[in-house]
Amino acid sequence: MTLSHLRLVAVNIDGVLLNDTFSPVIHQFIVGRGGRYTAEVERAVLSRPRLEAAAATGLEGSPEELARAYFREREDYLREYPLRVQPGAQALLTVLRGLGVRVVCYGGLDRSHFDAHLHEYAGLFDDPVYVCTDAVRPGIREIAEDVFGLRCDQALFIDDAASVAEAARALGAAFIGCPTDYEHSFQEQLMRGAGVRHMVRSLEEVDEALLRTVDAEAAAAAVVGAGRG
Repeated sequence: MTLSHLRLVAVNIDGVLLNDTFSPVIHQFIVGRGGRYTAEVERAVLSRPRLEAAAATGLEGSPEELARAYFREREDYLREYPLRVQPGAQALLTVLRGLGVRVVCYGGLDRSHFDAHLHEYAGLFDDPVYVCTDAVRPGIREIAEDVFGLRCDQALFIDDAASVAEAARALGAAFIGCPTDYEHSFQEQLMRGAGVRHMVRSLEEVDEALLRTVDAEAAAAAVVGAGRG
C-alpha cells in the first residue's frame, strides 16, 4: 500500500548511501593545520557549498586554495579507506519503490560521483536519478519544488547533516537523521539540538514501519499547517 501523504523521498549519497568519508577528512584537515575543531565549525563546514565551507574553516588561504587542498587530502584518505555502499541501502531503496513514492539521490559532488559508486542501483531511482546540490545547499526547496514540482511537506529527506534537518524543519519537509558514528563528529548532538525526532544508526532501521510513521506525521503536520493558514 502506498504512503498517504509523502510523494518523494530524497536520500543523501555521502554518509547515508555511501560511508562517511567527509567527516574524518574535514577533522584531519582542520586540526592538522592548527585549527580548532568545534561543533560550530563543523556545522558551518559540513554539507555547505564547497567554497563557503572552505572559508568557514578559519584556516589561512583562499577558499579556492583550501578547497583544492582538502580534496587532494580526501583522495589520499580514499586510497586507504575506500568508498563503499552502506549495508541496507539496496533494501531501503527496494522498500521505497514498493511504497509508491518517487526516489532521488542527492549530494554535493557532481553526477559522476553517483555513476562511479551507485550506478548499479540507478534503476531504483526516478529521473533525474541524482541532483547535485553544491550550488543550492542544502537543496530542500530546490529538490522538492523545482525538480519534482511538489510542496516541501510532501518530501522526506534522509541525511547525515544537522543543517539539512534544520532547513527541512523550516520548510515543513519530513526528515530522518542518519548521523555518522565518527568519534569527533558533533552531528548527533546538533540533530538533537535541532529537535530531530527520528535518528537511526543504520539504514536497516529505516524500515516500512518507520516510513509509515513519518508519513503519518507529515500528513498531520500538513493538516495543522493548512488550518493555521
